[in-house]
Amino acid sequence: MRTALVGGTLILLAVAVFTAQIPGEPQAPAKGRARTASQERSGQSTNATANGDNRKIPCKTPENASLCYWARGRLSIYNGDPSDRIWKTGTRRVLGVFNGPSHFPPRSDDDVESPELPANLDRTYESDHWRWKRSKGDAYYEFPDIFADFEVCPLEPERKGAMQAVCVESAKKIFTRSRW
Repeated sequence: MRTALVGGTLILLAVAVFTAQIPGEPQAPAKGRARTASQERSGQSTNATANGDNRKIPCKTPENASLCYWARGRLSIYNGDPSDRIWKTGTRRVLGVFNGPSHFPPRSDDDVESPELPANLDRTYESDHWRWKRSKGDAYYEFPDIFADFEVCPLEPERKGAMQAVCVESAKKIFTRSRW
């Protein structure tokens, strides 16, 4: 039994060595829909600039694209982790906003406290902050509630009674309501 385990382990190790990709080495072209990492990055940056959105961390990937969906909701900032949360309008569901699948589960406080949002949502926060500065001066800034149609990609399965982790790919029909 022991020699069978050792033999099986050696076979797996040999397969891993022969199939390992060496950085910087050219690879044979992939068949079908699979693409190399550099092709993925170039494709994402092309799409990102076409949409006017230069994301550093992709939200929608080929692996999770079929799971992404549109939901009307309210994006608000809360105390706790994650601080950015979306309440799905007409439901009791709350979605916790994180960075993309490559940063979930979170590895650092930045992954939890400041998730990357689409450019139009960032611009909405910036313009509201600018209005706040003009009217309130140096007073403590209160983030507004943002109502919109959000395209969200789940990062974990939905569980009854629990907040679901998602990332926000895009938003449209944006409306801001200040708490002040």
